[in-house]
Amino acid sequence: MVREDGKRNFALRGNDGDESSVFSGNTPRQAALKAARRLEPASSESDAERIELHLREKGTDKVHIYEGWAWRETAPGNKPDWMPDEITEANVSKQGIEHLDE
Repeated sequence: MVREDGKRNFALRGNDGDESSVFSGNTPRQAALKAARRLEPASSESDAERIELHLREKGTDKVHIYEGWAWRETAPGNKPDWMPDEITEANVSKQGIEHLDE
């Protein structure tokens, strides 16, 4: 379901079907990137463990499946004062869409 501001809500599903967190975004990928930033970051992108993320779009039976990973990186030189010197970066790769039978 689309909110008034155009964003959609996506629930992060565990292996048991439990939906622990909700992420919003204009696209499923935007929500998946937010979820991936919460993963345990590795020291570099090449060392990052790939985790499968299942995001169910609220109000539908669609489950978007992404492979996500996170890593630590030095903040850019033009960073604002409040930003720490080391930040968490993330990336995702879409694996497909499933439909729930519930």
